[in-house]
Amino acid sequence: MFRISLIFCILLLTSCSSIKKLEIFSKPLEKQPLNLEEPILPKLETIDWIIITSENSDEVFAKLEEKGIDPVLFGLTDNDYQLIAKNFAQIRHNLKLKSEIIKSYKNYYEAKKEDGKQE
Repeated sequence: MFRISLIFCILLLTSCSSIKKLEIFSKPLEKQPLNLEEPILPKLETIDWIIITSENSDEVFAKLEEKGIDPVLFGLTDNDYQLIAKNFAQIRHNLKLKSEIIKSYKNYYEAKKEDGKQE
């Protein structure tokens, strides 16, 4: 039994010494061009804003009826109008920011090589 254990230990120790080290090679990959398009601003329809006050409401409704337009009132207070303006400003800012991010990514990934180095 001792001999079998000794042979097993010798085989175990000698088999580990024959393992070669693993060599790892790495090389940088080329940057791939991005297929991102710039955000396209939609073509918005023009809206005719009619400001109705307590003084001109009868006149405005009469003009609309003359043109064959059903006079319907959607009301905003001056504070609500300011909130709409702020919301649109935030949307414009967000679109501009996204556009700049896309431009930055394109400049990074699609930079032209000079003297073997990327800009």
